[in-house]
Amino acid sequence: MMRQSQPRDRGIPEATVARLPLYLRALNGMAERGVATVSSEDLATAAGVNSAKLRKDLSHLGSYGTRGVGYDVEYLVYQISRELGLTQDWAVAIVGVGNLGRALANYGGFVSRGFRVAALLDADPEIVGDDIAGLNVEHIDELEAVIKRRGVSIVVLATPAAAAQELCDRVIAAGVTSILNFAPVVLSVPDTVDVRKVDLSIELQILAFHEQRKTDRMSGGPLMAVDSQ
Repeated sequence: MMRQSQPRDRGIPEATVARLPLYLRALNGMAERGVATVSSEDLATAAGVNSAKLRKDLSHLGSYGTRGVGYDVEYLVYQISRELGLTQDWAVAIVGVGNLGRALANYGGFVSRGFRVAALLDADPEIVGDDIAGLNVEHIDELEAVIKRRGVSIVVLATPAAAAQELCDRVIAAGVTSILNFAPVVLSVPDTVDVRKVDLSIELQILAFHEQRKTDRMSGGPLMAVDSQ
């Protein structure tokens, strides 16, 4: 099938970058089911966006599909993976091997998406030396040496809040500029460092807000408080 591609615009908007993983997840599911081509409408529905936004997003990759046929699923998976940098092997270090860190270390989906957990580090002598998912947990004192020796590009912080900023500073000083932060604290970093924060409690609070709104609608109660004064 003919693929209509144009030179890519490297200035892809951040909002588009944030949606590319949604498209990739939907496309991977289609590829697993043996789907060869997909329309923009069907892909948009699977990804939870509108089709006009999807077409605009994919145009930034130089992908316009084929009229009457749609997008080649396999090729679009390659295009998005390439744009996201997933055709490379990214070495990841997990700092903090409590319950969350262990769960992340044991997650089998990283490898298929271009990420390899290369190191596990913790300060607890009861945890250091444990074997988790085929990796030996190393002491946090070895952080800088481990980052250099393993070629770590991305660090996942799964530490208590009190320790997060100091460890973040050490990670940055060691040359890492991409951090995924699970610690319940806002990190202070230079402009050259990218931090993505994952706060599960905040996500649950947002869901609680929407759940309360739905309950109010069903009961006919007020959707907002009214000042009686």
